[in-house]
Amino acid sequence: MDGGTPNFKTWNILYPVYINSKKTIAEGRRISAAKACENPTAMEVGDCCGHLKIPFAIEIDKAYPRDFMQVGRVRFLLKRPDGSLHNPLIASKKQLMIRIAELVPRHPGRLKKQEAAASTSNAAPSKSGKGGKKKR
Repeated sequence: MDGGTPNFKTWNILYPVYINSKKTIAEGRRISAAKACENPTAMEVGDCCGHLKIPFAIEIDKAYPRDFMQVGRVRFLLKRPDGSLHNPLIASKKQLMIRIAELVPRHPGRLKKQEAAASTSNAAPSKSGKGGKKKR
């Protein structure tokens, strides 16, 4: 980055759960469900930070404290050491979360997954019926 090795411990943290539209506020979502996106990953959030010219570091070995199955978090830095913003359009963590939630659905990795899912879902007919044990 710019100007020596930054101290990652002082950087802000953003868990993907904060912008997950599938989660409730009690489960950790921090922005409105209408503005949030579906199941973002730490990698997608990190790529979006890079796209917005905000320094970031992805920590894969960390998990969300309220739900340890949600693995990965992103550390980011909004301001330079002199106090100026890295991206003048983003002044707060909340603004950053909303911008990332807008970008994640257009993420290149996500678009490929959707195309693959669409082409495989039409290929084989799905099994219909109840299933389970048959009564005698």
